Amino acid sequence: MRARNYVVGAAFALLAAGMGHSALAEDIKIGEINSYSLLPSFTEPYRKGWQLAVEEINAAGGINGKKLVVVSKDDGGKPADAQTAANELVSSEGVAMLTGTFLSNIGLAVSDFANQKKVFFLAAEPLTDAVTWAKGNKYTFRLRPSNYMQAAMLVEAASKLPAKRWATIAPNYEYGQSAVAVFKKLMSEKRPDIQWVDEQWPPQGKIDAGPVVQAVAQANPEAILNVTFGPDLVKLVREGNTRGLFKGREVVSFLTGEPEYLDPLKDETPEGWIVTGYPWYSIKTPEHDAFLKAYQAKYNDYPRLGSIVGYQTIKAAAAIIAKAGSTDTDKMIAAAEGISMPSPFGEITFRKIDHQSTLGAFVGKTAQKDGKGVMVDTSYKKGADYLPRDAEVEKLRPKD
Repeated sequence: MRARNYVVGAAFALLAAGMGHSALAEDIKIGEINSYSLLPSFTEPYRKGWQLAVEEINAAGGINGKKLVVVSKDDGGKPADAQTAANELVSSEGVAMLTGTFLSNIGLAVSDFANQKKVFFLAAEPLTDAVTWAKGNKYTFRLRPSNYMQAAMLVEAASKLPAKRWATIAPNYEYGQSAVAVFKKLMSEKRPDIQWVDEQWPPQGKIDAGPVVQAVAQANPEAILNVTFGPDLVKLVREGNTRGLFKGREVVSFLTGEPEYLDPLKDETPEGWIVTGYPWYSIKTPEHDAFLKAYQAKYNDYPRLGSIVGYQTIKAAAAIIAKAGSTDTDKMIAAAEGISMPSPFGEITFRKIDHQSTLGAFVGKTAQKDGKGVMVDTSYKKGADYLPRDAEVEKLRPKD
């Protein structure tokens, strides 16, 4: 009798285990990688954004009736660690696709992994043009507007400035190098009279602002292109203000209008810089209102641009899997090429030709309000309006 009870109990245990495995198999896992410990000012709002998206997707029935689960890993700002994380997510966690990354060199490392292992990768934040062009591959898609797109938006305004002598300040790694190169190219095409009189390349995250500001001042430019962000931006602005670098000079600056970078400047915020950013407080559209309401209700805080990026990354991933009706990589690629979907900034499309999304950006000027930095005179630039024609893209991107 005791032996019979043991056999029956074992059978029930096996049945329960099988049911548990079957239930888990119904989940769709997405792998997410980002530099949480290195860049919390951007990545923490980013995490909140994708967590809100997961909550909304599952509350609405999941993806084709299956629950969405995001498995997240921290790359620590190191490309090798990001590739290790990607391998663990694919081999141990069995994720359907990879998403995320922040720094451009890390995005390229994960993109290379995806290409080698034939895994779908939705790059969230890395901005280097190489992600979708020079080093693009069939497995990699990108959400955020690229350096080319943001440079084209800024050049539209910068080319109207009277300044002829320009200097550049940018972090010395893939993102900064890419941003400066494309801005100079597009600006010089519109303004052949421009002279580039100085370039400063401080190491990312380790700027020595005094010598940088001194060197730029000695070159005596009429305008400055800035590509620094985060703590480096704060140090540059503080030193530049102290030494009067920005007085009487125009400044054009990538990303500075994003709250995660503008907020820390507080009453040191320079006024009149032409910037890309995210003026969440002045966007009045139904799509953004819905996102803002949901975000504030969940977190009792205002969103940063990272919040938008994280939210839309997972929304896009879910839309791609839902359209594919499968987690088969080739089917997801086919579904993603040309897919359109809503976003807090309006409808966006992932282009078939280069896998770049048409998510746009806001351009405006910096100002101070109540001792805090804000963006004013803003306008939304649709991403599709600032991308090169297909014939040009075909020259920039290798054949898959």
